[in-house]
Amino acid sequence: MPTTSVPDERPRAARNLRLAVAQSTVPEDPTDRGALRAAGQEIRALMAEASEAGARLVQFCEGALTYPSKHVMAAGLDGKLVPADWSRAAWDVLREEAESIAALAGKLRLWTAFGSLHPLTPPNRPHNSLFVVSDRGELAARYDKRFLSHTEVSYLYSPGYQPLVIEVDGIRFGFALCIEANFPEIFAEYERLDVDCVLLSVMVDDAPRARVAQAYGTLYNYWLGYAIPAQFSATAPSGIVAPGGRWLARCSANGHPALAIADIALDSQDEDINMAVRHARPWRRSARAGLYGERIPVGDPRSDVRTAF
Repeated sequence: MPTTSVPDERPRAARNLRLAVAQSTVPEDPTDRGALRAAGQEIRALMAEASEAGARLVQFCEGALTYPSKHVMAAGLDGKLVPADWSRAAWDVLREEAESIAALAGKLRLWTAFGSLHPLTPPNRPHNSLFVVSDRGELAARYDKRFLSHTEVSYLYSPGYQPLVIEVDGIRFGFALCIEANFPEIFAEYERLDVDCVLLSVMVDDAPRARVAQAYGTLYNYWLGYAIPAQFSATAPSGIVAPGGRWLARCSANGHPALAIADIALDSQDEDINMAVRHARPWRRSARAGLYGERIPVGDPRSDVRTAF
């Protein structure tokens, strides 16, 4: 499948970008117009806070405007799950809130990635998406969740089909959503696409998923933004992982909206980042490219026979 790649229209010489990763309160009923409005307002308040802190890009969680509960959208009369009736969603409010977020991104000159739903042509189900708005207030691209849970693909959403790479200030970003953390091939793919940072936005109350996210920073030696809803932060708050796997910043684990802020510095002299970016990542690429093939001792009985000391 093709890769959607969106370059920054105003490239800079800087190799440094301040990233803010948010945890905001996510409503689970897309028919609740008041809750959707409140979610949009909270997102914009955190955007303003990120801008004041000097961030160039702020990341929000999966479904930041709404992540519909299966019990709200796909519950039948007998309690069994049925295909969701998406005509019930307040699509007009979701669009208005998304447009307000985009307008503020332009005003603040702040790249903004936030989760919401993207309706398709009926009878196709919507995508579960991450919208990426540029610092000009324009929708630069949309990442559609490719790997869905059994419930999502059976009753709720249509899957996406391609990765997304966006460049901001010379820093290359890839994107992933929630359960995709359990599919390492997505994160290996982004390493091959030469990203500097993957933004993983989730809607799950699950400590192991944060550890998996941290592991990808260790395995692939890029930065990783991990955004979760505020209501799940007591289990595993939002944060930013450095190449090599160290948490650079994390939000408070108190259930409240917050930001974690850290710099992505390609020329960082931090010992662990320097080792990961300039040594471990290039070495692992050469190892995967067939480095060992010509060094295999073909025909040596001491190598071939494996039942003798």
